[in-house]
Amino acid sequence: MDFVAGCIGGAAGVLVGHPFDTVKVRLQVQNVNKPLYRGTFHCFQSIIRQESMFGLYKGIGSPMMGLTFINAIVFGVQGQAMRVLGQDTPTNQFLAGSAAGAIQCVICCPMELAKTRMQMQGSGEKKSTRKVYKNSVDCLVRIYRREGVWGINRGMVTTFIRETPAFGFYFLTYDVLTRQLGCEPEDRYMIPKLLFAGGMAGIASWLCTYPVDVIKSRLQADGVGGVNRYAGIADCVRQSVRQEGYMVLTQGLTSTLLRAFPVNAATFATVTLVLMYARGHERDVDECEVPPQAASHHPQGQAQAQTSGL
Repeated sequence: MDFVAGCIGGAAGVLVGHPFDTVKVRLQVQNVNKPLYRGTFHCFQSIIRQESMFGLYKGIGSPMMGLTFINAIVFGVQGQAMRVLGQDTPTNQFLAGSAAGAIQCVICCPMELAKTRMQMQGSGEKKSTRKVYKNSVDCLVRIYRREGVWGINRGMVTTFIRETPAFGFYFLTYDVLTRQLGCEPEDRYMIPKLLFAGGMAGIASWLCTYPVDVIKSRLQADGVGGVNRYAGIADCVRQSVRQEGYMVLTQGLTSTLLRAFPVNAATFATVTLVLMYARGHERDVDECEVPPQAASHHPQGQAQAQTSGL
C-alpha cells in the first residue's frame, strides 16, 4: 500500500509544483553575462508573457511519469526499511529516508536530466523554432544515441549526494512535527497539521542540500546548444564560484522554497490520508476475523500503536 499511496501523492505534488520548478531551473542555469531574468517573480512574469502559461509546464511529462514512480519507490522503501529497523524513532526515520533517497536516484537522475533539457528548450520564445526534443522520452532517446548510458545518467553523483541526506531530513522533519502537533485521526485539525508538517519537511530537505542541486542543474544543462563548459563537478563549482561568487549556490532558492511547501504539503498529506484509509479498512477486516478477546494481542494492533504520521 505504501507504493500506491506514494504514486497518488507524487502525482498531486507534480501538478502543484512544476511551474515553480521551471522557474528554479531557468534561474539556476541562465548566463550570468546575459541574464534573461532579474529574479523569481520576474522569471514567472517573463515566461507567462513570452511563452504563455504552458511555458511554466514545459517538461512536465518527465516528472509526471518519473515522480509518480519515484514517490512509490521512496515511500515503499521507507516503509519497508522502518519495518526492518523495528522501532519507530526519529533516528530510524532519518536512516530509512536516506536509504529511500539513495535507491530512487536510479530513476530520478535521468528524469531530471530530461526535465531540465525540456525546461531550457525555447527559453524566451512563445513559439519555439528551435525545438530539439519532441517530449521527455524523445529527449532521453536522443541523449542515449549521442552519449550512451553515461549521457542519460549525467549528474548521477550530484543527485546521489543531494538525495541521500535530503530524504533523511525529509522524513525526520515530518516525523518530529507530526509527533509534536499530535496528528491523530479524530483531530478535526488533522489535515491542516499534516499539510503544515509536509510543507516544512519539504523546506527542510531543500535547505540542507540546495547548493548541490545548483551544481547538478548546471551539469545536466551543460551541452545544450552543443557547447560543454564543465569538465566535472569540481570544475563546475570552481567556475561558477569564480564568475558569480558564492551566492551562485543559492540561485533559484526563493522559487524552490515557494514550491517546496505546497508540493510536499500535498504529497505527504495525500500519502498519509491514503495510508490511514487503507490501514483503517484493513483493521476493520481484521476485527471481523479476529475474536474480540484476541484483538488486543493482534500484531496489526501493535504495529499501529508504534507508527507516527506514516
